[in-house]
Amino acid sequence: QVQLVESGGGLVQPGGSLRVSCAASGSILSRIVVGWYRQAPGKQREFVATINHAGSTNYADFTKGRFTISRDNAKDIVYLQVNSLKPEDTAVYYCNAGGTTLRAGPFWGQGTQVTVSS
Repeated sequence: QVQLVESGGGLVQPGGSLRVSCAASGSILSRIVVGWYRQAPGKQREFVATINHAGSTNYADFTKGRFTISRDNAKDIVYLQVNSLKPEDTAVYYCNAGGTTLRAGPFWGQGTQVTVSS
C-alpha cells in the first residue's frame, strides 16, 4: 500500500505561481511512475502530467509549458510547478502513483485545493 500526501495548494491570484508537492512513505516515489491529475468543480478528473523513475515526463496538451513536473529523489517528493495561473486552473490536484504514462495507477492522495481568483 502506498500512501500519498499532497501539500502546497492554496489561493493564488491570476498570473501567479504555485508549487504543489506529493510525498509518500517508504522511499518509493523515485522508483515508480508518479502523476498529477486535477478535478475542477462539476468536471471529471483529468490527467495533468507524469514523471517516471528515469525522469522522463509526459504532459497533457492544455499545460502548454505552464506546468512542470519534477522530482527530488533525495527527499522522495514529486512536485508540480504551475506558472501563469488562470481561473480555469482552479481544481483539486491529486497525486497518483503506480500507473504508467498512459494510465493512472491504483494509489491516490487526498488532493490539495488550488484556487485561482482575484
